[in-house]
Amino acid sequence: MLAELAAARADEMDADTVNRELSIARKAIGWWQRQGWIEHDPTIGIERRPAPPDRTKALAENQVAALWRLDVGLREKTQWKMLYESAARADEVLCLNVGDLYQADKRGRITAKGGATKWIHWQSGTAQLLPRLIARRACGPLFLTDRKAPAGTPTLDACPETGRARLSYRRAEELFEENTRLLANPLAPPEDIEDLDGWTLHRLRPSALTHDAEAGTSTPMLLARSRHASVRSLERYARPGVDAVARHVAGRDPAARRRR
Repeated sequence: MLAELAAARADEMDADTVNRELSIARKAIGWWQRQGWIEHDPTIGIERRPAPPDRTKALAENQVAALWRLDVGLREKTQWKMLYESAARADEVLCLNVGDLYQADKRGRITAKGGATKWIHWQSGTAQLLPRLIARRACGPLFLTDRKAPAGTPTLDACPETGRARLSYRRAEELFEENTRLLANPLAPPEDIEDLDGWTLHRLRPSALTHDAEAGTSTPMLLARSRHASVRSLERYARPGVDAVARHVAGRDPAARRRR
């Protein structure tokens, strides 16, 4: 019965989702076995689904430029700029505190995967926005919610000066998706936009790395920016886009060079 359910689920969802749910089920089963509630693992024989390679597409440079023109609040402008300019992961940036920032050096201290302390670096776009976002705050989360933190919010996730809570990944993702629906679906009628999807926050990271690669950034620098340990891990991000390939081909066209 479980095998049939898993097969039906695989017809509806992507491989990563099915594999994650199978892993969760097996962890629960292992706990039930340790309690003595069941003897055998009923998922034995159910294979994990082969996940396709990561095909996350980078946004084109003109799409990123359109993103900066959106009429959004200062918090969103700063967050999106920092994500793109630093090529950092969204959860890392959302965990930043005011005390983690070294504004004069345009860098911030983050806790990366595995608990290691790492640094992210941004450019002038973020540097110009940060002072306005922080105002006179000296501590607390960098990105805050619009409302007061509810009772029971952990001390590290609440600003002692404003009483507001740290902005969650879920809410940050919702806001980005809602604000980018028109950009993601430029040909859709306005009345259909509410039923369509915008972009995900994660797309800013591969976009930044891809644009770096297209601009000729060296592999060692791309590794440092992405904080990946191997070139193989970097390959899925640093893929030249269609526009970059077109520019490259045009630049090698003898006729085009003669016109210049």
